[in-house]
Amino acid sequence: MLARQRQAVILEEVRRTGAVRVSDLVVRLGVSDMTVRRDLDVLAGRGLVEKVYGGATSVVGRSTDEPGFEAKSVRQLPEKEAIAASAAGLVRPGTAIGLSAGTTTWTLARFLDDIPDLTVVTNSIRVADVLQQNGRTDRTVVLTGGVRTPSDALVGPVAVQALRSLHLDVVFLGVHGMAERSGFTTPNLNESETDRALVDAAGRVVVLADHTKWGTVGISTIADLDEADVLVTDDGLPPDARELLSEQVGELVQVPVPGRGEELA
Repeated sequence: MLARQRQAVILEEVRRTGAVRVSDLVVRLGVSDMTVRRDLDVLAGRGLVEKVYGGATSVVGRSTDEPGFEAKSVRQLPEKEAIAASAAGLVRPGTAIGLSAGTTTWTLARFLDDIPDLTVVTNSIRVADVLQQNGRTDRTVVLTGGVRTPSDALVGPVAVQALRSLHLDVVFLGVHGMAERSGFTTPNLNESETDRALVDAAGRVVVLADHTKWGTVGISTIADLDEADVLVTDDGLPPDARELLSEQVGELVQVPVPGRGEELA
């Protein structure tokens, strides 16, 4: 298969699913991983895909762009792991917590195994699946109802009504973007209303967002920057953003990311 043909196959798969992995393309195309990476370099150079850790995703730009869960799950993997590990240290045994939908909160759910006697409220099908897999009797998982979004969130009036009657010790909020004027945002109008209900139910709000979220603006604001009691991000945040966020949020936590700057694996 010629390079142009391979790249057409890759682009069609990205457009169909939102994301591709290098390892999957190696098998499908019958070429080396270096060949696949070169093809991704060409497509990224033409602005047709966005290279991420281990593959590529569709290009994000508009305020209403909403990549699916699979597309987002391959972005900034080391950052999400580091952020989730740090955020897990904020969870205390015997508390009621909320986890919004998103791949960073989904990653956090995998770090909660050793924390006993938790009640977890979430509007994320993926998060609920992770928490229920171990079958622990000391954990209660409450999954709200609602309409399913591309990011596997349950949103809408059913979810909002369920959340309005709850009081949670801490809510961990994943966001699409964060910026000075718009605050923490999402590209989905229904999801923003549900996320705001989570924030309203929280005694404490912890936002989880890697450095690439800075400057990204979704169509709808979930919360202003100063509504975050804690923002957990990574050490790739630019200095100007670090200064502004330090003044706006209650506490800014920047976690180091091992192997930053390495080649795609």
